[in-house]
Amino acid sequence: MMGASVFACLLMWSPAAAQAPASAPLAAQLAELMSSADLDAVAGPSGEDEDRFVAALAFPGQLLVVSARYEVPLYVEQKLENRQFRDIYIDLNAASIAGTKVLVTDAGADGLHAQDDAVDMFDDGSSVLRLNGDWGAQDMSRDDYMQAAADADDRYVRMLNALIETVR
Repeated sequence: MMGASVFACLLMWSPAAAQAPASAPLAAQLAELMSSADLDAVAGPSGEDEDRFVAALAFPGQLLVVSARYEVPLYVEQKLENRQFRDIYIDLNAASIAGTKVLVTDAGADGLHAQDDAVDMFDDGSSVLRLNGDWGAQDMSRDDYMQAAADADDRYVRMLNALIETVR
């Protein structure tokens, strides 16, 4: 009986038992929607601010997602009407309002995993979080790293939801 309890405790603390990130099903859904619609890029309003937009590029097994405020929203809105999604992605990366850009590299198009072989990255403009499980190399405590990963995942969920609404 005691052996079963020890095994159950070890299982609860193993990395394999770690909960999947909330972004995982949404990233898969977006990738599938884009593939079904034969899109390699998509963009739309973020739903947060009137001048904030979100865009994504899809590659086999990878999503690159950016969100930023744009100084002239009308310019982006015109490109949205013309379905110039790749151009919007480039604009948000290059010409967004300083300090407002968030860039996500989802290496597996499977959400932001705090500990994964494929290194996801979350860049909020002030720092880059490498989601590879190596918090020490990023001068973070384990708790700070896990909190940063959870915060990044929350932000990515909002970005993905906005994009999914756009594709539907």
